[in-house]
Amino acid sequence: MSLVRRLVLDVLKPHSPSIVELSQMLADTEGIDGVDITVYEIDRKVENVKVTLEGSDVNMEEVERIIQENGGTVHSVDKVSTGRKIVEEARTLQ
Repeated sequence: MSLVRRLVLDVLKPHSPSIVELSQMLADTEGIDGVDITVYEIDRKVENVKVTLEGSDVNMEEVERIIQENGGTVHSVDKVSTGRKIVEEARTLQ
């Protein structure tokens, strides 16, 4: 089975932990080389964030466990890249 190299998630999380703290927890996970978290909506009690993870073997179950243990919920998997290398989305004229 091919390894997951990139994973993009739509996540709902409480304000605490901060995106800095959550990104550090995720980045410390085996198989993950880098994490990017972008806030795109803030409410009184929660934030909607886009979480992008890249690495040699991103473990979706472990990522979801860390997010859930910190009060978050994965709303959707918006993008995934698998295989020996990351293939960028091709731009088309449509």
